[in-house]
Amino acid sequence: VQLQASGGGLVQAGGSLRLSCAASGRTFSRYGMGWFRQVPGKEREFVAAISSSGTSSYYADSVKGRFTISRDNAKNTVYLQTNSLKPEDTAVYYCAASPRAYSSPYEAIYDYWGQGTLVTVSS
Repeated sequence: VQLQASGGGLVQAGGSLRLSCAASGRTFSRYGMGWFRQVPGKEREFVAAISSSGTSSYYADSVKGRFTISRDNAKNTVYLQTNSLKPEDTAVYYCAASPRAYSSPYEAIYDYWGQGTLVTVSS
């Protein structure tokens, strides 16, 4: 599976961005998908995850109520809608795919990673 993340950019605090992650391959619908983020000099952290069917999702406490993960298996794409952005949301956002169908915050289960898209939130 190859993943291509896009949709990052510069936005003011309180604004929104929709991140997309396009996947190659015909088995996308079997993969659990996740979004992670990383600030330079810090460890990568979990943001959100969604099951292969899209019926189950999981969020980090820091983004719960502001971010929404979704997927369109017909388009081989997973999305992260980010609302009410804060300066502390500034990071490179990565999408990841796991051959396990369930949604999970554990980085170790994700075998495939995209290249990342930068989100910068100004105050």
